[in-house]
Amino acid sequence: MNEVDALFASLRQAADPQTVDCIERVVTHGSDRDLNRINVLAFADTHHLDEEKTIAAFLHAARIGAFDMTWNVLCPGCGGVLDTGATLKTVDQETYQCALCAAGYEPTLDEMVEVTFTVSPRVRRISAHEPDRLPPLEYYRQIFFSSGVDLPEDFEARFARIQLEMIELAPGEKAFVSLHLPAQFVIIFDPATHAAQFIDVKGEPTDERQNLSMVISKAHALNETVPLRPGPLRLMLENHTERRVIPNVCVAGDELHDLLGRRRAFLTAKRLLSNQSFRDIYRTDTLDVDQRLKITSLTFLFTDLRGSTALYERVGDLAAFDLVRAHFRVLHEIVAAEAGAVVKTIGDAVMATFPSPDRAVAAALRMREAMLQLNAEHGSDDLLLKIGIHEGPCLAVNLNDRQDYFGQTVNIASRVQGLADPNVIMTTEAIVKDTHVSEILRDTGITSVSRMEELQGIAREVRIFALS
Repeated sequence: MNEVDALFASLRQAADPQTVDCIERVVTHGSDRDLNRINVLAFADTHHLDEEKTIAAFLHAARIGAFDMTWNVLCPGCGGVLDTGATLKTVDQETYQCALCAAGYEPTLDEMVEVTFTVSPRVRRISAHEPDRLPPLEYYRQIFFSSGVDLPEDFEARFARIQLEMIELAPGEKAFVSLHLPAQFVIIFDPATHAAQFIDVKGEPTDERQNLSMVISKAHALNETVPLRPGPLRLMLENHTERRVIPNVCVAGDELHDLLGRRRAFLTAKRLLSNQSFRDIYRTDTLDVDQRLKITSLTFLFTDLRGSTALYERVGDLAAFDLVRAHFRVLHEIVAAEAGAVVKTIGDAVMATFPSPDRAVAAALRMREAMLQLNAEHGSDDLLLKIGIHEGPCLAVNLNDRQDYFGQTVNIASRVQGLADPNVIMTTEAIVKDTHVSEILRDTGITSVSRMEELQGIAREVRIFALS
């Protein structure tokens, strides 16, 4: 058995075998492009696989070294990759600038950080392992644009319609380009350094040659827009970096916006942080102690057992411990099945996160049924579960040597759980107003009763909803 066979044999022990078989087939027969910066959600959709099992398989593949996992900071405007690193710890800037969009963005883990997987050179060599050797437009496709930009198969042909010129420059090289400027907004852009120059071409056409110089350097600055007239241009481009650059001159019109406006779902950092397999594999090695990364929307679910102290007194330590342990096992399984993750347990309480409110509500309903079933099996109502759910912004932090969350959203979710009665799911308005949650409640016949409550440490009254 060679090294690659051994890696996949090991992977089958840790992940879903059907998913692993599919990954191995793509590694063996897929194109180089198929194996670079894999969008896991698109991969699962293309091959008709379960998303959660596919995410888990690629996480285990990265753990054993068959794939490399990368965290890419994205521009929400053009979908370009502004920065990339091997861990989330590399997302350490307060703002990220996109020269192509001439805008700066504060990073959030919802839609600005994607997680992709590239086959390791030890498994298979692909052209993207040496990105500066890729053809220019293939560099755009595989390196510059995120996996969330749904580039068409005829990308090259469509880009050619808006491209006025493209040139490759070796380190230190200079080139002169002659072209004719149309009466439109034009951009000179290099995807390797993200250097950009805007040209506003307007006014009376001219037959006189115009001149423009652009120096491409590693520490490029945002350039002010240059006004020029329609007509001939002599462009001087100079590479002051230590790598190849591939500046292109293109028309920034509706066709470019349409080309870049096609988007698809991708694996966000938020979703991965709320994935049980990820938390189990990477544990504390996710965030630096001083990192504070924003998430604009995350759903928190808290549970607690009512009367657990009396339970130990009533049935004895050993029997009570077995019951509580069985309850924890069931809750963990349900959370993972609904794309969530258990953040921590505190005594008999659980704190879990979910990427969306509907997943949390679905988990809560399953938890309630599971506790009723456990009680029926034991012939008593010893497991009385209280559940609270809330959604909102928060900070992802490293707290007490674990990846945790901080903020008022967490506090409200915890307080709401404290108001819940056994077998009643307590939520906030943010949860029940979610469209998908409304569908779940309608389909399951769940009714809700609301009231205003003062929550400890919260300055305003909060409307809460009891689902029963």
